[in-house]
Amino acid sequence: MHQIKELANGIRIVHQEVSHTRLVHCGFVLNIGSRDETKEQEGLAHFWEHMAFKGTKRRKTFHILNRLESLGGELNAYTTKEKICFYASVLKDHYSKAAELLFDITFNSTFPTKEIEKERHVILEEMAMYRDSPDDSIQDELDALVFDNHALGRNILGREETVGHFTQQDFFEFIGSRLDTSQLVFSIVGNISFAKALKIIEGPLSEIPSKRTLYLRSPFKEYLPKLERLNRDITQSLCGIGRPAYSQHDSRRYKLYLLNNILGGPSMNSRLNMSLREKHGLVYSRVYLPAFLRCRLFWNLFRHRRKDPSQSQKAGSERTQATSRKKTRQPTTAYGQGASNRSDGDGGRKLRCSHVGIWEKPD
Repeated sequence: MHQIKELANGIRIVHQEVSHTRLVHCGFVLNIGSRDETKEQEGLAHFWEHMAFKGTKRRKTFHILNRLESLGGELNAYTTKEKICFYASVLKDHYSKAAELLFDITFNSTFPTKEIEKERHVILEEMAMYRDSPDDSIQDELDALVFDNHALGRNILGREETVGHFTQQDFFEFIGSRLDTSQLVFSIVGNISFAKALKIIEGPLSEIPSKRTLYLRSPFKEYLPKLERLNRDITQSLCGIGRPAYSQHDSRRYKLYLLNNILGGPSMNSRLNMSLREKHGLVYSRVYLPAFLRCRLFWNLFRHRRKDPSQSQKAGSERTQATSRKKTRQPTTAYGQGASNRSDGDGGRKLRCSHVGIWEKPD
């Protein structure tokens, strides 16, 4: 059972005690992502994530990186299209150090100019790495195809021309215009009581001035089905299929989860897997990825060798048949119950393995 405390400035502290572990996972989740950038700011949220480790008012890069690693802990971060997360995993005795460090890099980053220049090249290398990975790049290509010119269709890493020109002032202006303390969570999961967790972090968080932003995210509305073929010099063909779906706050999403599990979810006995792999041996693996809180994107990716061009056509045909068969043949009660059980099991595993959670207030 999780517990939540909301401070006067709107920041929420979310806690769940897990007594059978020696660890504590904690982190800040900010309801800011790449979809909140203007076209000229593409890649700035992700760049901010990198720069949080490059110096604060109290620490230089070495001190940030060495603070928890020397204690056997982990400090990391990630950026999505809808959030930035700074998190740590430590032995429970070091929770106070982790919380203090996370607070420092989240609220006191200085964005040194010299570090910006160095990290710029690191991110350009990261962009090149993703372009060299078909499994990663096809996700970006599909987002761009589905969401077209909307911010959700832009690459989280940005473009070379934008990343190449960000300055220290750009970071401060972006944070100043997007940070809203009512859309910020500090989450703790692990072997620590709620009272002890609060004792360490509540004071510093309470001192953060309350801030509300007038910025509103632009909703995505105009979806048009499209097909795009790209030629790459690789040994496999990859096919991504997806479309916008219900948001995280829509009660109909549970029915969609169930349907997705039956047709093409992560399980081995989904219709797509049974047809493409088990029956015809056309593919090795599939990937299923739901995303986005407000406008979810559901899609499947499957890959196969390009040696026989007819494989692509057959795989596409089998995919269509496997997913359209729902119109003429209803799943049995046992099959439907199995899909429901898989959803429950997926949720349980994610809860057990989660580091931090995003808790967004409904509109």
